[in-house]
Amino acid sequence: MERLVGKYCKIVTKEPGEERASVVTGILEDVDYKDGFILIDSKQGLGALRIDTIIAIKPGTKRKEKLSEDKDAMIGIGTLIVFIALVLVAAVAASVIVQTSETLQQRAYAVGKQTTREVSSGMKIVDLTGYTNEEKTRMQYLAISIKPRAGSFDIDLNETLLYIEFDNLTILSLNYVNDTLHSNDPVAYPEDPVKGAVSNDGLFHTLNHSCLNATNFGIVAIRDSDSSITNSYGMSTSDLAVIIVNLTDAFYTTDGLPPGEEFLGKLVPEVGSAGIFLVSAPAAFDHRVVEL
Repeated sequence: MERLVGKYCKIVTKEPGEERASVVTGILEDVDYKDGFILIDSKQGLGALRIDTIIAIKPGTKRKEKLSEDKDAMIGIGTLIVFIALVLVAAVAASVIVQTSETLQQRAYAVGKQTTREVSSGMKIVDLTGYTNEEKTRMQYLAISIKPRAGSFDIDLNETLLYIEFDNLTILSLNYVNDTLHSNDPVAYPEDPVKGAVSNDGLFHTLNHSCLNATNFGIVAIRDSDSSITNSYGMSTSDLAVIIVNLTDAFYTTDGLPPGEEFLGKLVPEVGSAGIFLVSAPAAFDHRVVEL
């Protein structure tokens, strides 16, 4: 029987005085010859059988218990609750991920669009011309020819600021209360539009009393086929305009720009790169119109 320890066995026993034998099946755990018992692990649990009652013992294989048709499988309520909780958590997580991805996508699109506009747009300085007083001792006015850069979006001159730094920093903005002069006006532009804007005393006199001062600059539309400058102060790609600055009011400490002096300026649009320029006055003014 020592060779059957640990194996599944079929044991036939018969108690003294009984006519019929009984059968016990289970795993033989141990044999105790001294006390005359064996330990068997059966369906009823761990039990002991007397050796002298055993009439037969046979090793075998344990049969799998078959479920009868009247036994139904059952799912615990705890498992169901855990499953529902997992589904809810997954749904909430998926919703958060989808909303976050949509927000990030919209934000990335907006940033990309603004960056493209910021890089491609900007102001270009075409020409700088000065106009002196009658004695040719001070530069009274500055004419800055501007146009949008190639491929630039429309530029709003209402939101454009002019920074000039001489003795101190001066910031000028457009005085949009007054009407913008247009190059089609034959009285204001008897000659070439750009140089006429600088050389005509009547034009500067009109601008000086209407919008040219220490805080505002004026606009003269040179090329404005769609009338965007005169109607809404907006510059499209093909437009050309001249900004007129009153240096006498802007540089009030010197009553204008003296000969041999220079200052740095910057035109900053609402969106896009700025137009930077350097005005360097000659040592002596030979003419009232000075090309810079």
